[in-house]
Amino acid sequence: MSAIFEPSATARDRVVRHPGHGESFTEHMISMEWTEGEGWSEGRITPLQNLSLHPGVIGLHYGQVAYEGLKAHRRADASMGVWRPYDHALRFQRSCRRLAMPELPVETFVAAVDQLINADEGSLSGDPAHSIYVRPIMFGTDTSLMLRPSRTYRFLVMAFVAGGFFGEYVESVSVYASHDYSRAFPGGTGDVKVAANYAPSFLAQREAEAAGCQQVLWLDAVERRYLEEMGGMNIFLVRGQGMQAQVVTPKLTGTLLPGVTRNTILILAERLGYQAVEERISLDQWRTECDSGLMSEAFACGTAAVVTPISRVVDRGNAWTIGNGKPGPVTLALRTALTDLHHGLAPDPDGWLHSAAGH
Repeated sequence: MSAIFEPSATARDRVVRHPGHGESFTEHMISMEWTEGEGWSEGRITPLQNLSLHPGVIGLHYGQVAYEGLKAHRRADASMGVWRPYDHALRFQRSCRRLAMPELPVETFVAAVDQLINADEGSLSGDPAHSIYVRPIMFGTDTSLMLRPSRTYRFLVMAFVAGGFFGEYVESVSVYASHDYSRAFPGGTGDVKVAANYAPSFLAQREAEAAGCQQVLWLDAVERRYLEEMGGMNIFLVRGQGMQAQVVTPKLTGTLLPGVTRNTILILAERLGYQAVEERISLDQWRTECDSGLMSEAFACGTAAVVTPISRVVDRGNAWTIGNGKPGPVTLALRTALTDLHHGLAPDPDGWLHSAAGH
């Protein structure tokens, strides 16, 4: 897809041409505070700046930190669209509730995202592969080392210009099945988006990289057999060929994140004529079905990953290739359907692409 928008002359100096992922921050942030007596303060927009925190804040010591990740895209008419912000706001409420934190009203969440996008959209280039990744975050701010929930909180929204999570082009990745570590367990926090879920995954990610893989494939914590998700994204498999294909993803069990993109893919698969299936599938079953040719595609999906093909699996020193090792037709069809929606190039009957206020 070629560029669909050329920034104005005033914005051009701020545009990030080669953003990578996670470090090309935009210029502003939104900030709000919550206290037991007063509730939420008015949101304010400021230049992006360092925080001044007491080293004894509860969020820092006890992990009372919840966050979200969502994207804004440039549409074909040059306006900005935010992808499914209301669904992200609802998931943010679930995450905060799980950590005994106050729930931010959905409309307040969306309004804060809109305000930041309106302030910083000039950072986005005309390359449709680029987007603005928005990071809302809430953390406990009480200065106390008592093991209890904070009584005060701060909510921030910041953003960065994002290229591809795995690079600027659509390339297949390899995954490493982790048998020694678990991402989440029943009754834990695997189905919400909280900071404490991620640092424990870094060691397994290092092992994956040492095995020549880009991502960890997490198995269930009880039997260490069933596929759950990847490092920061959900996983899909494709069973069968053509319009008879099934688009399969692990069933939600309370230990994996119900991704907004995951939900989108399940709906899009049905609209494209495929059968969308949620099931428990073991690593051994996946390999057997790959060896027989029944499963010929797999892909990761998420806000950052969009739809990224998976070509190879490494499992305890053994490895196998999925299909012919190249992105498959079902994967590419779903990716195109999703990115067309992101840019307002396809009908959007669900109203998923939200117009940022002011557009």
